[in-house]
Amino acid sequence: MQHLPWFADLSLVHVALLLATSFAGSLMTASLGIGGGAFLLAVMAGLVPPLALIPVHGLVQMGSNAGRAWMTREHASPRIVGLFTLGGLLAAPLTVLLLGRLAPNWIPLFVGLFLLALTWLPMPRIAHGTRSLPLIIGGFVTTLATVLVGATGPLVSAWLGRNQGDRWTYTANFSSCMTLQHALKLTAFALAGFSFLPWLPLLALMIACGYLGTLTGLKMLGRLPDAHFKPLFRLVMTLLAARAIWTWASGHP
Repeated sequence: MQHLPWFADLSLVHVALLLATSFAGSLMTASLGIGGGAFLLAVMAGLVPPLALIPVHGLVQMGSNAGRAWMTREHASPRIVGLFTLGGLLAAPLTVLLLGRLAPNWIPLFVGLFLLALTWLPMPRIAHGTRSLPLIIGGFVTTLATVLVGATGPLVSAWLGRNQGDRWTYTANFSSCMTLQHALKLTAFALAGFSFLPWLPLLALMIACGYLGTLTGLKMLGRLPDAHFKPLFRLVMTLLAARAIWTWASGHP
């Protein structure tokens, strides 16, 4: 199988799969409001080394969310985004300490178990309206979680209240909060010593594909029924999560 030195020595097939998944994941998040980040993480868990999985996924997702945040900026609430980000800033020093104690070979297990929980367990209903303290707590908790499992979008969605207000407002607030949270996570990984340089060509293409997926998804916003999407999504996510756990188990006799 041909390997590409400019793309972190991944094979041509793996690069193509990652680009296609970045497009599909952004389309899902933009059109359905959730699911794309977890889907991308689940695919990447079988293609990307454990040490690079969370930071590489985070940079791609930051680019994808930044595109949505910019395109929906008129609908965002500065207060909600600001309070949520404040919680993330308070958690940031703890994320650096956490990364210093985390063995990378455990990451596939954390990711696999988390993806199974997202797929099959009901998300909490956090009725906070626009109260300050719950938003700050949400930013704090999910920023801590994101350095371990990466795809905290469903948890952020629960705090922001996916079913409150119109979809444009939700998408704007969600995308802005996720962009800033990923930025905090990537700063923590950089401080912990992770080098993004070998991944930059692949990341640039994945972010571009994610942007195209966002453009396509926003045109489909509100048109795709969740009922048709969820059964297939659960099946695919379960298989991908099982593969991530198997990756961990095969390295731990």
